[in-house]
Amino acid sequence: MKSKIHEFLREDIGSGDITTELVIPSAMEAKGKIICKEDCILAGLAEASEIFKELGARVVKSKKDGTQAEKGDVVLEVKGRARALLAGERLALNMVMRMSGIATLTDALVRKCRKINPKVRVAATRKTTPGFREFEKRAIMLGGGDPHRMGLYDAVLIKNNHIAIAGGVAEALVRARRGSFTKKIEIEVDTEKDAHTALANGADIIMLDNFEPMDARKLIGELKAKRPGVLIEVSGGIKPDNIDKYASAADIISLGCLTNSVRSVDFSMKIEKV
Repeated sequence: MKSKIHEFLREDIGSGDITTELVIPSAMEAKGKIICKEDCILAGLAEASEIFKELGARVVKSKKDGTQAEKGDVVLEVKGRARALLAGERLALNMVMRMSGIATLTDALVRKCRKINPKVRVAATRKTTPGFREFEKRAIMLGGGDPHRMGLYDAVLIKNNHIAIAGGVAEALVRARRGSFTKKIEIEVDTEKDAHTALANGADIIMLDNFEPMDARKLIGELKAKRPGVLIEVSGGIKPDNIDKYASAADIISLGCLTNSVRSVDFSMKIEKV
């Protein structure tokens, strides 16, 4: 995290904060507080704290990531040189706003789905912001969701293009099984026939891609009847307004909107001289 934050600060500050250096004396001390402007699940406060520490300021008080905040709550207080607080203000707010937006949406969808099926997992995808994935995935977890795989390196997930190049579902699974015995093998399918082929060829997890809710529930029932232990993930076309229609039957529901189109939560920072 520290190396990423150092990189983000360098991107924003560059050779120096020219406005602050012109306007604010170098020795002036200040205090700042980040204020929540709408109810949310908090995320990014650890990162915001690290930003100010990197700039030489100290954190006086902070709420805990993953907890509920209400409109008007002060979630982070810092003290230090005024120049340091001004330099870190925007980056800290950006981190908290975006990560809290992800955590808040995730929390809402997890609650919605677990009222129907207490065991269902709401998961992220790889539809993330380049360079910011680890923070987006952490926000998912703070909201009670599952991060899914972090990248191409930590899970076997056979997608439609793999299948097309390999020559079909069965052949792709045979090759994956031959090459890996330490990891579960997941495969994405978009037809009932391919789902049954995947089951017959030993897939550990079957992802049903772009199935209508009724079709998905029916197919999941058929697959579970043949092999109760198989995990079924549903993905594609799933949004906050229809996610509950999948919750009763699926083991995992993954959706890209948790990271690729989420609305940030509104926060502000007030800084005053000491």
